[in-house]
Parts: sequence; structure tokens; C-alpha cells
Amino acid sequence: MRVLHYKWIFVGLVSFFLSCKNQETKSLLAINTDDQSMFNDAIREQYFTALDSTAHYMQQIDTLNSLSKNQELFLKSRKWYKRVEPMLIAYDYENYISMNAPNLLKVEIDDHQDIKILKPKSFQVLEELLYDEEGFSNEELNRVLEYLKIRIPFVRKNHILITQRDRHHLKMIRDAIVNIATKGITGFDSPKLANSLNEAIYNYESLQNVLAIYKDAFADKKLYNQWEDEITATINVLKNGNFDEFDRYSFIKSHTNYQLDLVAKTAQDWNIKLSESRALDPKVTSLFDKNFFNMKMFSTQRAPDITKERIELGRQLFNDKVLSGSGTISCATCHIAEKAFTDGHKIAKGINGQDLQRNSPTLTYAVYQRSLFYDGRADGLEDQIVGVTNNKNEFHIDLNQLEEKIQEKSAYKVQFDSLYDGKITDMNVRNAIATYIRSLAPFDSKFDRNMNNLEETMTTEEITGFNLFMGKAACATCHFPPAFNGTVPPKYMESEFENLGVPKNASFENPVLDDDWGQYYPYEVEEKKHFFKTSTVRNVDLTGPYMHNGVYKTLEEVVEFYNVGGGQGMGLDVPYQTLPPDSLHLTTTESKAIIAFMKTLTDKRFEKEAVN
Repeated sequence: MRVLHYKWIFVGLVSFFLSCKNQETKSLLAINTDDQSMFNDAIREQYFTALDSTAHYMQQIDTLNSLSKNQELFLKSRKWYKRVEPMLIAYDYENYISMNAPNLLKVEIDDHQDIKILKPKSFQVLEELLYDEEGFSNEELNRVLEYLKIRIPFVRKNHILITQRDRHHLKMIRDAIVNIATKGITGFDSPKLANSLNEAIYNYESLQNVLAIYKDAFADKKLYNQWEDEITATINVLKNGNFDEFDRYSFIKSHTNYQLDLVAKTAQDWNIKLSESRALDPKVTSLFDKNFFNMKMFSTQRAPDITKERIELGRQLFNDKVLSGSGTISCATCHIAEKAFTDGHKIAKGINGQDLQRNSPTLTYAVYQRSLFYDGRADGLEDQIVGVTNNKNEFHIDLNQLEEKIQEKSAYKVQFDSLYDGKITDMNVRNAIATYIRSLAPFDSKFDRNMNNLEETMTTEEITGFNLFMGKAACATCHFPPAFNGTVPPKYMESEFENLGVPKNASFENPVLDDDWGQYYPYEVEEKKHFFKTSTVRNVDLTGPYMHNGVYKTLEEVVEFYNVGGGQGMGLDVPYQTLPPDSLHLTTTESKAIIAFMKTLTDKRFEKEAVN
């Protein structure tokens, strides 16, 4: 008995010391504001587990299996991929893009002699193959499998999750929340199965695990509990949802925005500052906040601050005909403020009323396009202005001559003395005009005001329209929130171009494909023929006629064009169309609801014009 008694004393002492050691380890794990995170090992372990599980099921997919078996294995691999996705986006973005690319050709152009046409080998391609009702070739399946079976272990072996700081992990959580709301619940990367809500659950489970790793690091334990309750509630909402009927409006308003608020509070709790050198402002607590985007990251490097005075100078220059060689037109000729900075013409008018090449796009929210002009030939607003000055049918003026004209006006000289150190250069002139254009993105429409809880005026039809736009109608898979243009979340580093098969005439019975080849030029790449920039849907009630060629006069025609599947859906030969040719099967009521929603995106300053 005495031996047994001593044995239990020994076991008790060992347990006590082990407990103390565990407590000591826990107490050593804390937020580090100046060095790499103490939680990297635990997060890396979660990363490895998810990648290994993704690879495990992917390795088992084989052409010798039955189709049902391969579909089962795909879903299991995809589930684990979605659990690793938040970390991939944060720490291996290029491989995230590669492994989750849409089933569309990618064209990389460096110069005339270096043009690459790349076929994607991604999860999206695999999904479309395995669930295609018309079947698939084993050769194509093997092509995709060979890549993914090698790539996933490669990602694990060559990971860079080593020296991250706690602010990087919090940004990872923030970016994942934005990605789910703007792409994850829209069907963007589940084109066949529309399994987006379940996949969003897997994303949130991963975030929940990361936050659990940080549980003891929270100074405010109530804040951690708020996170736990919120993610649990979010997962339950997603579990009870149906893709076509899911209330994305309430989800973003009640969950996404609340989670962004929790991110901001967590940064305070951890006493860390999220980076301000990225596309998104780290302090905002709403997806539709006017400061959601970090304006500096959509401006030229080392550009002067955006001030009221520079905006006003830019406005004056924007409206001044002296900037054109003929002295007869200004920027405002093609971009009329009352028409949301379009001109109402099918094709823009240049000097002496001469038709230009394409329709005048709105300048509102143009700041959040990474490429300008419909064919993307300009990289920024200042660059875009050069294209206008050089065009013989537009300003047709040498940049040096432009400087001289402005120097002759004493009022401008005073302003440039104050705002640009007295330097009236073509770059400073262009910057002033671009600064004015950058100010044309207020995010204060009826929709924004409702999303930001400033009013409760959205009708049932308008909310239904938003949910259709973000779901069944698949509009948001190209027009991404919050700018509703083609700049891709969550990094917002590139703007997309699409081939919709736009006709030159408005007939749905006898359409004729437009002869504007878009991005085919200047490199004459067949696979880029008929590609055009995805424009913003904001202020769309005022920016007709629509499309790059102004072919459609009404929003009803535009929605019907998408509903029938674009050019291919109307029977046109459009080899590289990116819009699925299948009908969306929208009812008349659903089409009306989508239009009603889009009309809520009219900026406050234009609301009277929209009513009239």
C-alpha cells in the first residue's frame, strides 16, 4: 500500500510540473508587435494539415475509378482546399490564383515575340470536367490531375509561412472575410455545382481554428467570445442557406460588416497596426464604406496628397477647352457631370462632332480600375490622359504645348504656385485632372446608405435584385463589390476583361457580331479578340447607351443579353467567349428586380437626374 501511495505522489508531482510547464509555454505565447509571431508554428501546422489532406484525396482521383468515386474524392479534396484557402491567399497568392483559376485561357504578353497562351489546370477546371453532362476526355482529366497532384505538395514544400507577424495573420483573416463576401458566396469558383455556401463554411472553419490558436492572447476575453459566437452564427446561416435563395444582402450587412468591425477591435486588442500600404484601408468596418479602398494605392507612386484644393484645380482643368488643340472641346465634352460623366451618345464625339471609336464610359469609380480605356491600353488615370491628348480626333495637342497654354493663364499660375511648388508641368496638370476624377467615388448611393445603416429604405424588390445579382444571375462573378467593376478581390490588384460576344445590332433574333476586336490589338492575338474591360455598374441608370459600342439603349436589353447567354447564346460564333452561353432562366420579375437594384447604385449627387 505504501509503495502504491508513493507511486501516486510521484505521478501527481510529474503531472504538476508538466501542467506548470504547459502554463509557462502558454504564458510565453503572446502578441509580438515588433518581431515574428509566436503562433507561426501552430498556424503552419494547420496549413500543412489542410494541404496534406487536399493532396491525399487528389492523389486518389484516377481515370480507372468510377465517375461517382472521382466526384466523391474531388469534393473531399476541394473541402480541404477551401480550408487552406485563407492562408494561400495571404501567403502564396500566385499558387492560389493558379490552383483556383477559372476555366478560361490565360494570355500573357510581354512583347510581340513573347506571347504565351496558357490553358488552366485548376480545381474549377476539374469541377467542370467531372460534372459535365456531356462527359469528358481522360486525356484532359489527366492533364489537370498531373498538375494538381504535383503542385499541391510543391506548395507545402516551398511554403513561406516562417517569419509572419501577428498583423499578417490578422490581415489574413480580414482578407478571407472580404473574399467570402465578394467572391465566395457568388458562385465565382464553383461554376457547375454552385457549392459556394458550403465552401464558405470551410473557409470560416479555418478562420475559427486560427482564432482559437490566439485565444489566450486576447486581452479582452469577451472579444474572443464575440468572434466565436459570430463565426458559429455565420456557419449556421450558411448551412441553412440555398444558393439561389440565399439572402446575401442580410449576410453582408449583418455578418461581413460585423466581422470587419471585430477585425478592427482585434487590432486594438492586440495593439498592432495593420499595413496601410495595401489596396484596402485596414480600419474600415463596412464593405461599402467610402474609405473601404486605400486611395493611395490606386494613385501613382509619390503622387501628392488628394486635397480639396487639388480637386478644385483638377475640376477647372477638366472643364477647360483650352487644353485641346482646337480649343473647342474639354474632358467634359465626353464626360458630362449630369450624365454621371458620360455623354449619352452611342459613340463618343470628338473634334467637330466626329465619331470616336467607342462609347464614353463613366468616370465615376474609374479610380478603382487598374486598366483604363475599354481595351486596357492605359495603366492609370494620368496615363489615360496622355492617350486623349495624343488622339488626333480628341485633344490632339503636344504635352509641351499643353504646358504652355496653361502657363499663359494667370489664375492657374497662382494655383500651381500653391499646390505644385510653382511647377506647371504636363505631369502635374495630368495629376490635377486625375485627382479630380479620383474624387468621383463617394459610395453614398441609396444602396450604400442602407448597407451602412444610415437609412432603411431598400424595397423588397431591390433587395431581391441584389441577391439575384450576387447569386443566380452571376453578375457579381465579373462585377465585384463594392465598386461593382472588374477589379478582382480580395487583393484588388488587377482588372478583368471579358469576351461577351457583343453584337453590333440590338436584334436578339438576327444578331451580327460586332467588328470591334478590342484587345486583339496591338499584338494581334486571336485569343484576345473581342475582349473588353468590365466596367462599373454604379450609376448605370444614367450611363446609357450600354456596352463598348452603345448597342443597347435600355437596361432591360442589357439584362436580356446576359440572360440568353451573350453572343454564343444568341447563336453567334464567338470562340473565346468568357460568358457562359447557357441561359440564366431569369423570369421577367427577376430581371426587373435586378434592374431595380442597379438603380439603387446611383450616387446621391445624381439622384435627381435619375428620377427625371
